Amino acid sequence: MPDKTTVVVGGTSEFGKRVGKHYADQGHKVYLTSRDKTRADEVAREIGGSSIGLALDLTEPHSIAGALAGVNDVQHLIITSILRDHNMVKEYDIDAAIKLVTMKLVGYTEVIHQLASRMHRDASIVLYGGLAKDRPYPGSTTVTTVNGGVTSMINSLALQLAPIRVNAIHSSVVGDSPFWASKPAEVLEAFRARTPIGRLVEIDDVVHATIFLLENKATTGVNLRVDGGWLIN
Repeated sequence: MPDKTTVVVGGTSEFGKRVGKHYADQGHKVYLTSRDKTRADEVAREIGGSSIGLALDLTEPHSIAGALAGVNDVQHLIITSILRDHNMVKEYDIDAAIKLVTMKLVGYTEVIHQLASRMHRDASIVLYGGLAKDRPYPGSTTVTTVNGGVTSMINSLALQLAPIRVNAIHSSVVGDSPFWASKPAEVLEAFRARTPIGRLVEIDDVVHATIFLLENKATTGVNLRVDGGWLIN
């Protein structure tokens, strides 16, 4: 039986699936969460190994304790969940803003609160933020705010939970992700032209960086940009 557990919140996303697959192949028990239990179970079967699907909704933080009640011996925790929120100040959608803030700030923290006492001393946590914190765009009112919150959250958590390590990933446009791959070619080309490495970031780039942060034992409190140099151009 596996003696290490990896938990991937948002585990049915392409990012979550690939991280989960990596650790399932390493012999970990892998818990993959989704708001939809059927979808979580499907992805767990797809990944194979000792993978288990769980229903968990970060926008309902009072339900998180029950959803994670059976999870123990955690070595790695990855929270990839996002919401696509387009929210302009002049047409402010309060309910959408509350949902995103609750998910990314309260929900993320409540997952960690519930699992912290069940984590190994050398465990690690990676949270997914985003570069809207540094380069806002029209409609990113709440997205920019919560990703900025993730930036500072990891410092507080890294100190409170030490020696458990806490880091964050902030990626730019991920060209082969389902959201961006469906965009018109001219939109993607405009981003590509501004990216110094000459191509858009890919899902595997983000997954590789996630695994690095999870496994490098001297890295904590780090906000890692995975953007191909996009932010400096």
